[in-house]
Amino acid sequence: MGAFDMLRIANSSLGMHQTWLDALAHNIANASTVRATSEDAFQEQLVVATARPDGGVDVSGIELGDAEGVLQHAPDHPLADADGMVRVPGMDMTVQMTSLVQAQRGFQASVQVTRTAQDTYTAALQIGQR
Repeated sequence: MGAFDMLRIANSSLGMHQTWLDALAHNIANASTVRATSEDAFQEQLVVATARPDGGVDVSGIELGDAEGVLQHAPDHPLADADGMVRVPGMDMTVQMTSLVQAQRGFQASVQVTRTAQDTYTAALQIGQR
């Protein structure tokens, strides 16, 4: 492993976790989005990550969740059909919140790795100056 591989790997992890956090924030913000029954429900964003052969991780794509959603009885809603039904996302908020905690902790761990690598490289440079 080269001198700066630790920083490269941590940086790729930071990018992946930031993308994951952004997707989760988007999902949570749209958890209450209501659509007419004739339309697709809000589709959650699912980040797809793949390991790099030389270490690190890449975001290889963002997949969309279920478009069918759940029909909900809301007769007073302006988008309700003749039966009083609207379409809402079928996301599980427990999964979204649990994933949010995982993504935050992964981001924090990557920040700590970056700090440790910087401290290590700084100490090595100081040894070379003596």
